[in-house]
Amino acid sequence: MLVIVCYDVNTETREGRRRLRRVAKLCESTGQRVQKSVFECQINLAQMEELERKLRAEINEQQDCLRIYRLPETRGAEVREYGQFKAVDFDGPLVL
Repeated sequence: MLVIVCYDVNTETREGRRRLRRVAKLCESTGQRVQKSVFECQINLAQMEELERKLRAEINEQQDCLRIYRLPETRGAEVREYGQFKAVDFDGPLVL
């Protein structure tokens, strides 16, 4: 399934900047960055629940915002992109 993870971490303090780095590293290890604080992840339900648990442990719910969108796998679903971003086709062949 395709999961979109978006976050906004308050970076006014040193601890906030640390939280931001930890949240970004978790997302980078799971998906691909499509904007500064937005990641697309091709993962299964168990992986999504693990990612959600880890992210919730990192953020400060009083100061930060975390949104996770689980997109259903339906025919005709599409993503339109414009500009300089180059997506990785996770379903395509792996060329080394």
